[in-house]
Amino acid sequence: MAFGRSSRVKQRPVEPVTLKILVAGGFGVGKTTAVGAVSEIRPLRTEERLSEAGRPVDDLEGVESKTTTTVAMDFGRITLREDLVLYLFGTPGQDRFWFLWDELAQGALGAVVLADTRRLEDCFAAVDYFERRRIPFTVAVNCFDGAGEFPAETVQAALDLDPGVPVLLCDARDRSSVRDVLVAVVENALERAARDRRPVVT
Repeated sequence: MAFGRSSRVKQRPVEPVTLKILVAGGFGVGKTTAVGAVSEIRPLRTEERLSEAGRPVDDLEGVESKTTTTVAMDFGRITLREDLVLYLFGTPGQDRFWFLWDELAQGALGAVVLADTRRLEDCFAAVDYFERRRIPFTVAVNCFDGAGEFPAETVQAALDLDPGVPVLLCDARDRSSVRDVLVAVVENALERAARDRRPVVT
């Protein structure tokens, strides 16, 4: 029996699962750049120019050419699959804005901690934050021009990370590179949730 076009069953549109991912790390490590590189929408940015008044509290060592800073958050979105959308929240990097982290972290599936090998100690606070709150995270070393390149195992040892924490190399300016990092964050979070035998909150 032949069916006409009008008798075909219409496919319902897929309702995607939306997940929240944090992009964290030290001041000037590339969080705003990473969110902007991968976002499929125009990213929301809350950047302000650095002022003389902030110099006593903002450590610019190693990022002397930086002229702006995120004062609240960055926001972007990327569709990994038809049924999976990530909302990205970039955290501010300076100590004086850390009070915002608790709000941004609510409901997050996982996080990526961006690291700069020239200032590796700047990401200790982010690593400690996610470890204490048991939020799964992946460390992504942003390969800045002129920065030393080290194997992932060396970075993992320097940061004293647990063996299950992934460490990747990336270029925060490159969409495909950042996308690969986000895929690793999701996979790590889901694997940890399965190990802990607890449902992932979406």
